[in-house]
Amino acid sequence: FAHDNVILVALGVFQQPHELGLYDMSGNVWEWCHDFLGSYRSEAQTNPVGPASGLYRVRRGGGWYNGAACCRVAYRSGINPYDLILSQGLRLAM
Repeated sequence: FAHDNVILVALGVFQQPHELGLYDMSGNVWEWCHDFLGSYRSEAQTNPVGPASGLYRVRRGGGWYNGAACCRVAYRSGINPYDLILSQGLRLAM
């Protein structure tokens, strides 16, 4: 489905759900994260959270134009939230 340069793809078209029952949770656009870019604490953590404030918001996963090294959920970088980046997006889940 395409309209005004927006392309929508039906959920689950590209793969089967993973072990948590979610479909298509990686790829296509960089995904915004809630925290700001910064160093994590040095001790081992599960689901670490970055700083609560800063200049750059965390984004993960790479966009449609990135190489394989960037297209992993674990890959993170930062960007000013006021910059317009066409490969930047968000994923809504219910």
